Amino acid sequence: MTTPAQIFAALTLACGLHLFATAAPLPQTDATVPLDRLASPRERLPLNDGWRFQKDDPPGLITPLLYDVRPEIRTTTENQVADARPEEAERLAATGQTVLKPWILPTGNSFLKDPARRHTRPAGNPGSNLAYVQAGFDDRAWRRVDLPHDWAIEGPFLTEGDFGGMGRLPSWGVAWYRKALDIPATDAGKSIVLEVDGAMAYAAVWLNGQLVGGWPYGYSSWQVDLTPYLIPGGRNQLAIRLDNPPSSSRWYPGGGLYRNVWLTKTRPVHIGQWGTQVTTHDVSPAAATLDLAVTIANDSTAAAPVEVSTQVFALDAAGGKTGPAVASFATTATTVAAHATATVTGSVILAHPKLWGPPPQQQPHRYVAVTTVWTQGLVTDLYETRFGIRNVRFDPNHGLLVNGERIQIQGVNQHHDLGALGAAFNVRAAQRQLEMLRELGCNAVRMSHNPPAPELLELTDAMGFLVYNEAFDCWERKKTPLDFHLIFPDWHEQDLRALVRRDRNHPSVVLWSVGNEVGEQYTDAAGAAIARRLCAIVHEEDPTRPTSCAMNWAKPDMPLPAELDVISLNYQGEGIRQDPEFEGTERIRTAPQYDRYRAQFPDKPILSSETASAFSSRGVYLFPVSPHLSAPVRDGRGGDSVNHHVSAYELHAVDFGSSVDKVFGSLARHPFVLGEFVWTGWDHLGEPTPYYEARSAYSGIIDLAGFKKDRFYLYQAHWRPELPMAHLLPHWTWPERLRQVTPVHVFTSGDEAELFLNGRSLGRKAKGPAEYRLRWDEVVYEPGTLKVVAYRRGVKWATDTVKTTQAPAALAATPDRATLRADGHDLAFVTVRVADPDGLTVPRADNPLRFSIEGPGEIVATDNGDPTSFEPFQAPQRKAFNGLCLVIVRTKAGLTGRITLTATSEGLRPGFAQLSVSD
Repeated sequence: MTTPAQIFAALTLACGLHLFATAAPLPQTDATVPLDRLASPRERLPLNDGWRFQKDDPPGLITPLLYDVRPEIRTTTENQVADARPEEAERLAATGQTVLKPWILPTGNSFLKDPARRHTRPAGNPGSNLAYVQAGFDDRAWRRVDLPHDWAIEGPFLTEGDFGGMGRLPSWGVAWYRKALDIPATDAGKSIVLEVDGAMAYAAVWLNGQLVGGWPYGYSSWQVDLTPYLIPGGRNQLAIRLDNPPSSSRWYPGGGLYRNVWLTKTRPVHIGQWGTQVTTHDVSPAAATLDLAVTIANDSTAAAPVEVSTQVFALDAAGGKTGPAVASFATTATTVAAHATATVTGSVILAHPKLWGPPPQQQPHRYVAVTTVWTQGLVTDLYETRFGIRNVRFDPNHGLLVNGERIQIQGVNQHHDLGALGAAFNVRAAQRQLEMLRELGCNAVRMSHNPPAPELLELTDAMGFLVYNEAFDCWERKKTPLDFHLIFPDWHEQDLRALVRRDRNHPSVVLWSVGNEVGEQYTDAAGAAIARRLCAIVHEEDPTRPTSCAMNWAKPDMPLPAELDVISLNYQGEGIRQDPEFEGTERIRTAPQYDRYRAQFPDKPILSSETASAFSSRGVYLFPVSPHLSAPVRDGRGGDSVNHHVSAYELHAVDFGSSVDKVFGSLARHPFVLGEFVWTGWDHLGEPTPYYEARSAYSGIIDLAGFKKDRFYLYQAHWRPELPMAHLLPHWTWPERLRQVTPVHVFTSGDEAELFLNGRSLGRKAKGPAEYRLRWDEVVYEPGTLKVVAYRRGVKWATDTVKTTQAPAALAATPDRATLRADGHDLAFVTVRVADPDGLTVPRADNPLRFSIEGPGEIVATDNGDPTSFEPFQAPQRKAFNGLCLVIVRTKAGLTGRITLTATSEGLRPGFAQLSVSD
């Protein structure tokens, strides 16, 4: 069985060796063709190392380099209620100021279907007089950085003011990146593009002082053609300016070139950007039909006759080709006009395909189509397309069927940040998140609320997660003053087509979302018309998958839901603010909607795209404990507005949400619902409901550092019913609660359990109908040992024990992996525990810790999972939070050997972690 480490190594290697466009191994061809003529002319080179970085525009800049005129920010709205009603966009008057927009818009022309809507570049060259774009500018005083890079994560935290929504980190402002390109004279005549997987935000690119183009949406992947501005054999200076507005997001967006950047070189006749599409139909274990469309671009001045051939290879679990080709498409010939594109298609039947599906029921088998383009006997391009063969059907009665088998969606929502690492994408960090979600029992991820990093979808393909891929958080109506609504009219088509073309070959992607809780839910037919237009764009690019839009307000009798293929509800299934205390509220208040939607749309599948929004602070237990199944948070009722913590008894949710138990019961009563995407899998930076004085959210099943909350085990007990497990809460170190009632709850996959305190039975209880936890709410605290024995069908199933701890005595450091790769990107996540003399974690320890490292590695971040901690993530010291702390160690490129991480704290024995680094 292939291990996660092997998948990680293969993906990391593939990313460095031109994933999606690699030259080896070459396909079988006519033996009369000389092998030297089969050398791939396509190079996709990582352009991540050795950039120079500087915040702010040059001093003395009189006219700002704005993409477009922006509204004036009169009041901050970062701390608004999460489900606040979006507002109409502000109308802006022309100012006569020169803006970059006319020069940036042509970058997206290839994604505008109607030629009449494509943009012509005007005369002029804005910004050409700036020193920062000139080749002769001396940038040696600028900071040297490697990409992916998120400059905002370094802070400092803004502990005062209304900045909680965006994570209390200063992510707004202007930043510049510069890099000299090595373009040898032998590259003359080639087509050379710069590919950017993600830049936050309003990117503008200059090369040799010339404004090339750019892209405003910070989550889109895009490219600009450098060819007209390059000097092969000469000096080529690249400069990229980013301008991330304030009040532009409801969560932490990050800042900078936070995903990978590539330089791709091809011959003038080549496969276009994301120019292949593999679709499958008539899928069965016996055979599957593969359809392939290949779009060829001709950048030359003359028409080009081309031939296109494609072979299909099976991939192993680590992503490597196995054996000879399993299928071959017939060679297709066409002629591509000068400065134009042409698309060729073909079909082939593959016998006995290995199907892609989600574990544990199925396995995520994958294939790769290797396409060769020939022009007059010369290989002009060689291109790889990875894909999977599966039959996915959304059925309104039988749920989600993958290869004929119902798969209940047990999904989570995930924002794009990686905790203490910020928005800068890292394969290993993302893989760790998915590994822990898999342990939870999760089988699906909703990309909230924006296009993900391409490598994240490579991971979901390889690991077998189902993906709900989302484009936008808003349309024309605004949620914050400077969010995406400003550019939606000009850019929604380009951004949406770019997302679908980029991601449509990923087998993990099963559903497209064109929006999340958009304000157009409130605008009746006008909003429905926008939804219709967006869904039509998706269907033009990908007719094989359904579309949806997550709705927290729209009701079945409104026009917008009728435009969607799948009904996607946020919190409405369980009902919103139904407790009597919310009577008269101006906020959304909705009765449970599953049955109403079912009655209105019996032929449409229904799923919950956001459920629960339950929240808690890991290891914080507040008293008294609510007797209710689900309850909002107030002081004295699960909340602490002084210390900004929420009780970890896992009974509380945001005002518009529901507890885990309540959601489970609602889904059980409505078996036609496809499943749920919990808000959220991991805590994320920003959106710290209910306490916007904090830095990060409370809603994750796993905290920001990657430590499991008690809620993890409640989900695991339900989502993995065949896993013997039992989990006790709270901890049992309460010297101030001697002889006081301290409720004990048990999460177990068993159906009954017996609780013991210091060997005395406190009773055996069985789960009743729609019960998902066992409660002993009258336990009187006394120090000692708390033990639960869980049973299933009368047979002992699982146990858990919690003991009263002594004072802190030592630190214990444990890495998630002992062996790392010397590539400068691989990470180890080291858990540091504050332990008592018996090695037990002291559950409320908050000792200040310090960390040092020896060997070929560096400490890149620390964290403790406390939403209220404002210690810099990059600091080598941090207080423990409820006994735990995290240290993230990164290898150094090309250096091997042994790393020793040392954790110290005054009065405690130090802890050590050993890591081995190899090539």
